[in-house]
Amino acid sequence: MVERLTWGRDRNRHGLRVSQRRDRGGKLRMAEKRLWRRTRFRSGLNPVFLVSLLAATFAHTLPRVEPTVESLKAKLSSASVGEKPHLCIDIAKMQLAEADKLYAASDIDKAQAALTDVVTYSELARDYSIQSHKYQKQSEIAVRAMIRKLSDIQHSLGTADQAPLKDAVSRLDRVRDDLLKSMFKKGVT
Repeated sequence: MVERLTWGRDRNRHGLRVSQRRDRGGKLRMAEKRLWRRTRFRSGLNPVFLVSLLAATFAHTLPRVEPTVESLKAKLSSASVGEKPHLCIDIAKMQLAEADKLYAASDIDKAQAALTDVVTYSELARDYSIQSHKYQKQSEIAVRAMIRKLSDIQHSLGTADQAPLKDAVSRLDRVRDDLLKSMFKKGVT
């Protein structure tokens, strides 16, 4: 008698007869055990995976609070010497972005005040990084980017408004040179 494959109650989803799945002792056959191990997580999603996915999605959708210049200045006074260069660079970058917006809006007086903060906090970052021997390379890279940005702003302004920017660029060049000298003390002979 030829058996037909039917997907009724006598067959499972893998085509095995239900009565043939167990040995005489009632234990699952080895092949059936391996098949069950491979497919047990395919039937549904892992609950741990779902919870972690939900948590990651929730954490990603939370609004991030950007620190303000005032909060960074307040944090600067209580920070250790090793953390101060990073905070000073962050303040200088934020003030540079503000100065760029103010120069674009033709508010020269407020832009020059922000520009003064850029130079002051870049010099403080230099001093703290040389003192702590930390964050020197990152400070130099950030100052180089600030010089490039100030040069772009300088070229977009008229001749009369370029003097403070030229002074700021020359002071930042000195900051960068000091950082490079502190990193490479031996020099080229």
